[in-house]
Amino acid sequence: MVNFSVREWLENFRKYQSLLSELVIRDIKIKYRRSVLGIFWSFLDPLFSMIVLTIVFSTLFHRIHNYPVYYLCGFLAYQLFSSGSKTAMRSLVSSSGIWKTIYVPKYLYAVSSVLSNFVTYLLSLVVLFAIMIVLNVKFTIFILFASLPILALIIMTIGAGLIMGTLNVFFRDMEYLYNVFMMILMYGMPIFYPAYIVPQQYRFIQAYNPLYQLIVCLRDCFLYGQLYPVSTLLFGMIFAFILLGIGLLLLYKYQDKFILYV
Repeated sequence: MVNFSVREWLENFRKYQSLLSELVIRDIKIKYRRSVLGIFWSFLDPLFSMIVLTIVFSTLFHRIHNYPVYYLCGFLAYQLFSSGSKTAMRSLVSSSGIWKTIYVPKYLYAVSSVLSNFVTYLLSLVVLFAIMIVLNVKFTIFILFASLPILALIIMTIGAGLIMGTLNVFFRDMEYLYNVFMMILMYGMPIFYPAYIVPQQYRFIQAYNPLYQLIVCLRDCFLYGQLYPVSTLLFGMIFAFILLGIGLLLLYKYQDKFILYV
């Protein structure tokens, strides 16, 4: 029987808000502590990858208008989900020294990992906006509506991180399998290539990929200056909450056994 209460979870979340902030700051410092440029890599990483892929693919996919913006909208969203869920997956094991000695809700480690990657995502948006200015992409009111697919993306990432983090406590091979899955996911989505090159019989994969549907929403807001279909957002949002629910249920069901495996 899983002892799980949404009300209890929300109360704990409010109670440990200050601790969550400290964990987010800690995660950011750990991420960049051995780097000379530090947090500036949040700008340089997407910028360099955009330059390389634009040089390589922009001539091949000349039908994509403003290719750098097209690429960054997809890449930054994928990077948030990939990096956030991976660090969340490892957080339960890496923080075992803390939760074995004092009580801290274990989901906080996953949430802090995702939020620290979200900070990186926000910083990376500076690069996206700069490229939009250079390419004369119009800034429209619909950019404000990007907050909803971004929120869904954060929830989805936390859910995936909780699921994989719980499984990773018992089966450490999950970390390597998940890396392979994320590589397949990246190449299976039109991030750096256009959707039209995918054969018609395989396009249903894109239609039922909630992460890609959120990327479509972000491209509508940033690149095309239009509001995304509400059904597209709802699909991604509903899937995100389902993933979060599954992650919390798994965590609450098996967390008492974690100490036997770390």
